[in-house]
Amino acid sequence: MATFEITGGKKLKGELIPQGAKNEALQVLCAPLLTSQKVIIKNLPDIVDVNKQIDLLESLGVKVEKISAGTFCFQADNVNLDYLETDEFRKKAGSLRGSLMIVGPLLARFGKGYIPKPGGDKIGRRRVDTHFIGFEKLGAKFIYDEKNYFYKAEAAKLKGCYMLLDEASVTGTANIVLAAVLAKGTTTIFNAACEPYLQQLCKMLVKMGAKISGIGSNLLVIDGVDALGGTTHEILPDMIEVGSFIGLAAMTQSEITIKNVGYDHLGIIPDTFRKLGIMLERKGDDIVIPEQKNYEIENYIDGSILTIADQIWPGFTPDLISVALVVATQAKGSVLIHQKMFESRLFFVDKLIDMGAQIILCDPHRATVIGLNREHKLRGIKMTSPDIRAGVALLIAALSAEGKSTIHNIEQIDRGYQNIDVRLNNIGASIKRLSN
Repeated sequence: MATFEITGGKKLKGELIPQGAKNEALQVLCAPLLTSQKVIIKNLPDIVDVNKQIDLLESLGVKVEKISAGTFCFQADNVNLDYLETDEFRKKAGSLRGSLMIVGPLLARFGKGYIPKPGGDKIGRRRVDTHFIGFEKLGAKFIYDEKNYFYKAEAAKLKGCYMLLDEASVTGTANIVLAAVLAKGTTTIFNAACEPYLQQLCKMLVKMGAKISGIGSNLLVIDGVDALGGTTHEILPDMIEVGSFIGLAAMTQSEITIKNVGYDHLGIIPDTFRKLGIMLERKGDDIVIPEQKNYEIENYIDGSILTIADQIWPGFTPDLISVALVVATQAKGSVLIHQKMFESRLFFVDKLIDMGAQIILCDPHRATVIGLNREHKLRGIKMTSPDIRAGVALLIAALSAEGKSTIHNIEQIDRGYQNIDVRLNNIGASIKRLSN
């Protein structure tokens, strides 16, 4: 288990370039399974979860060629379906949440898709029902091995249908789309997710020969085709990194320019941080955050305190709730943070309270943050990262705190952020990576 040792209180200055979007990568990496032709994917982030997904594809028999940093060629012309029955597959796929995304394309092209109970962040209940209900509606048979926690979907040929999803699940929608593009007939998906990640996947599939309309809306119509071909696809900048860097600049009173952010795909993220009082300016496709001594949280027109809640797109992404909460601890004013989707994602606030933050954890989903307006700086402590997003929020808190902080279990941060210590040290941070 590796550790970060952070000396806080240093102002940063310089430019940061966001990595490719992790959440998009885990989806589009499974699209090559739909064709025997070559698929090139650019701007893949060099992070643990993405590298595990690539390794899993390679173990399935997909030819993987690294063309350059972040650019890979995939060719699934000799997929080994017997591998799905092996213990090695259960171990590899069970360590990664994104492994769930292979089921849809395997089911569509080969008639069967298997997966063990997927891993990932321990942030509360993360059901997979939407995925398999969708496959069943397309005509697949669902088999659940309760003893071994193993999921199977099988079908001789999928058939298009109308379905109303019980939740606008991003990965659920993506998995169903990956299956439906090769189904016979027309599939209509209502209450579909419409996040940029899902839009990117759909656009990639269209370039491969799929017929999808309604991209960017919650109503997708897919006319199945007999086969798909190869393509080249470039992943968007990671909106979660962009939001994290905005929060970092505010907390450390730093002047930071975030380059090539894909601003038109950021949705409500910039305006949400503006509501927390953070000044930021768009310059072309860059975001400039000036050094800011203080920032004040907006109230509503009637004087009631601001609520920041996660929502399905185009609302505020749940992956930035942890960062927004940390940023609020040094603002002037109060805010209610409402994490609706996951009941364990706010449980890292005890560490912030130990650092001196004033936070009332109302219940597993809500926390009231009373901003200190920098009158009492956070203090460095020893802590452990519970998940990817809480981990980077704690790193931001440590960089703004007085004294030294230690963050254990930084493997969680490495799952989602590429060389974060090196990149932040390049603009003035003091982060040491220690091996235990």
